[in-house]
Amino acid sequence: MKKLLFVFALVFVASFANAQGVIKFKSESHDFGKIEEGVVATHVFEFTNTGTAPVVISNASPSCGCTTPDWTKEPVMPGKTGKVTAAFSSAGKSGVFQKTVTVISNAETPQIVLSFKGEVVPKGTPAEAAAPVAPAKAPAKKKSTK
Repeated sequence: MKKLLFVFALVFVASFANAQGVIKFKSESHDFGKIEEGVVATHVFEFTNTGTAPVVISNASPSCGCTTPDWTKEPVMPGKTGKVTAAFSSAGKSGVFQKTVTVISNAETPQIVLSFKGEVVPKGTPAEAAAPVAPAKAPAKKKSTK
């Protein structure tokens, strides 16, 4: 009876050892297109935990100092979503760029590399050449003082 109980307990514990989070990004790459020099271009990489255990991102390392990452700091439960944000500063840059952010977590795949690219164009480039980074807001209507 003790042996049977021991085997049952061992199988029970082993079943939890296989429980792991799985990070599934909607997309692991992004193309900013053309951005004007001096702009901070930001992209949010969204992911879902498709595994059976919480996912915790412990670090997100950029490939250079011109990129600042931010990420969901709290555990992402199974079925829930999280995000990794990459902010690229184009100040002092010109030409084509390709950068990465390496995400470290406790997930089944502990290291995932996210990438983004684009082209920095000089300030004052015609609007059709430099793609907007974020949608422009409509100007506020002036109230009539009559």
